[in-house]
Parts: sequence; structure tokens; C-alpha cells
Amino acid sequence: MSTKLKILKESKTLFSQFGYKGTSVRNIASKVGIRESALYNHFKNKEEIFLTIAKNIFTSPFSFSSNTIEKSALKGKHFLKKFAMEYKLLAFDKDNENMFRILLIELLQNKTLREQFMSEFHNKNVKILSEGFSIMIQNNLVRSSDPMIMSYEFLSTLFYIRLQITLLRFDFISTNILSTQFEKHVDFFWESIKVK
Repeated sequence: MSTKLKILKESKTLFSQFGYKGTSVRNIASKVGIRESALYNHFKNKEEIFLTIAKNIFTSPFSFSSNTIEKSALKGKHFLKKFAMEYKLLAFDKDNENMFRILLIELLQNKTLREQFMSEFHNKNVKILSEGFSIMIQNNLVRSSDPMIMSYEFLSTLFYIRLQITLLRFDFISTNILSTQFEKHVDFFWESIKVK
């Protein structure tokens, strides 16, 4: 593992244990086993490390080209199922759980993080879904509607389920009840938009 990857791995652990403010560059360097000055060869500061980790957690579940989106969207409900399942994997990923909590807190305090969230997570997901819904509309798979609004409607429930999972886990409450909610959401949503 490269030093840069070690820094990210150990930083993620420290951030999830002590939060952003409770973690110092000195702590990170010590955990990695390097001098503090050596850490600056890889990252300019703690915020850059944090934003790099956040980018990986907030990335879109789909990293498709337009051509791949088109092929997948022509399968209608399968496209939505695949998107929701990728999202579900992120939501139930225990490695990212504590970081997701910290990111929710830091979103309110860090403008750069908010911009990154909007760019890397929100805008990319809405764009992918909008493209998919446009293709479905053009091919008469779903009723004609505003693809952007359809994207917001579909994505908002997924995000809310993920938030519920985080809140339940925070209080050590079982999330088993939510394990099928992603699939149920796809079924409900598809029934409401498909061409009858």
C-alpha cells in the first residue's frame, strides 16, 4: 500500500473515531508511522485529506458513460433496481458508517465539503437518473414527465432511507427493518411511472 493510501486509510479511522476537529495532522502521521513533515508531501493539510475521503464516500453509485446509461435505461425497472442496489451497498457499508455521520455534521460547517457533495453526489446522481428517465420516456417505457423531477423523487427516498440507517445505528437499533426498503421503493416508484 502506498503512503498516500495509508494516510487516507488511517485518517478515515481517526476521523470516524474522534471526528474532524478531534483529529490532528500529528495524530495521522503517528498512526501511519511517518513524520508530520512527510505527510505534507502527499497532502497540503488535514482538510485536503478529509475532502479526499469524503469524495470517495459521496461519489455516485453509478459511474456510467452515456452509452452505458442508455443500454441500462432501456431495461426500465432493471436500471432503477441496479441504481438502488448500488446505493444500498453504500448505505449498509459499515466501513463508511462513522464517516458518513461525521460528513453530515461537517456539511453544515464546511463550504468546500458542501460544494463537493453537490458536485460529486447530488448533481452526478441527478444527471445519471435524468438521462435514464429521458431514455425511458423516449422509448415509451414510462409516462411522459419532467426527467429532473423524476430523478429528485427517486433519489430523495434513497437518501432518506440511508439517513434512517445512520440514525438507527447511532442509537444501536437494528436496521433489519430497512433492509428491503430499497427494493420496495423501486417497486412502488416503477408502478407509479411505468406506461400501463
